[in-house]
Amino acid sequence: MEVPEASRILIFGGTGYIGKYMVKASIKLGHKTHVYTRPITQQTSPAKLDLHKEFESMGVTIVQGELEELEKMVEVLGQVDIVISALAYPQVLDQLKIVDAIKVAGNIKRFLPSDFGVEEDRVAPLPPFEAFLDKKRKIRRIVEESGIPYTFVSANCFGAYFVNYLLHPHEEKDEITVYGTGEAKAVFNYEEDVAMYTIKVANDPRTCNRVVIYRPPRNAISQLELISLWENKTGRRFKRVHSSEEELVKLTESLPTPKNIPPAILHSLFVKGELMSFEIEDEIEGSSLYPDYKYTAIDELLELFIVDPPKPASASFE
Repeated sequence: MEVPEASRILIFGGTGYIGKYMVKASIKLGHKTHVYTRPITQQTSPAKLDLHKEFESMGVTIVQGELEELEKMVEVLGQVDIVISALAYPQVLDQLKIVDAIKVAGNIKRFLPSDFGVEEDRVAPLPPFEAFLDKKRKIRRIVEESGIPYTFVSANCFGAYFVNYLLHPHEEKDEITVYGTGEAKAVFNYEEDVAMYTIKVANDPRTCNRVVIYRPPRNAISQLELISLWENKTGRRFKRVHSSEEELVKLTESLPTPKNIPPAILHSLFVKGELMSFEIEDEIEGSSLYPDYKYTAIDELLELFIVDPPKPASASFE
């Protein structure tokens, strides 16, 4: 299903890890795209300055402002139809300010808050990750109660990020850490596909006030299968070094917050296999909506790491 006409999309967090993919996908699909971002200062990184220039060359409208500037946000919201938040985890509850601005503006046809990870209403992880997800659940419930049209997206694992994290393809290591038995399946979706699906579902009447889960059938794979696939691609052989469930649980109990969150995420994704632990029922599986869109299967993603390797990212776990 193609969008019949261009929408006007505003993206918060558009210069962040997944946000920049969203911005480029929005432009590629022909939408008038705005990015609301923190003001440029002397402390702004050269990489972010370069990204601003790249966006402007693509026709993106960049609005510099803070989330505390309600009037400025309301003014920008009046110029768009759809709002997508790609704010990073530390700013999850700051989305309440976006919700307040959307309610004042009164014209937004769809809001997608910053989920893009596990389906938080269907999993029960260890306490540090549970507390992490409770903030996202709070945003969901407030959006539902507000009456703002929404789509909640669960994108599962960012593929390039987790390939880098699990396989260390840029390093000359002979060992790869395996969490738990390595047999639990997770879902790895290439960031470009996550962004393209997200822009599509944001404009799709079938996804209004629904939860959409990106679970393409060819992207569910276990750690052991991923390592074997990588060995076949590279001709190398790796020693599997297992990190037990007990070790991960102990780390979640002994490390201070927020350092205890990553081991709890690893436990949820790769030991308990929570991404594949439930059947999609009331939710919608995203890839089934767009059968003509050719997503990047995990096999093809690994090919990218050989031909033109995506560099390791500084993004935190989502």
